[in-house]
Amino acid sequence: QVQLVESGGGLAQAGGSLRISCATSGFTLDHYAVGWFRQAPGKEREPVSCIGKSGGLAYYGKSAKGRFTISRDNTKNAVYLQLRDLEPEDTALYFCAKQRLPYCSGDDWGTDTFDAWGQGTRVTIAS
Repeated sequence: QVQLVESGGGLAQAGGSLRISCATSGFTLDHYAVGWFRQAPGKEREPVSCIGKSGGLAYYGKSAKGRFTISRDNTKNAVYLQLRDLEPEDTALYFCAKQRLPYCSGDDWGTDTFDAWGQGTRVTIAS
């Protein structure tokens, strides 16, 4: 059974940092790309970052560039998202998702097919 479980969310101050994690099971992680998405209250889901199967290529959404860093440790079946310089606008439910393919398709990776999703971890940034 394919599972993705996010953790590490919480309350942080503006300007602070958080690292959120995605623990995976039920599939061979190093065969697939993984993406992070977020959904703020009252807003549509937004692509945040995507990382290819070996971690060599990563892509970032507009709001994440320069502040967030995606990484993965296939030996631990985990994918991470380091959040820095946090802003109240980063408040959202953050999801990780398994891509159907080993790679992110480029700058339009947000339209790739993600076939398994976690339940999300909530990040709240206080001003």
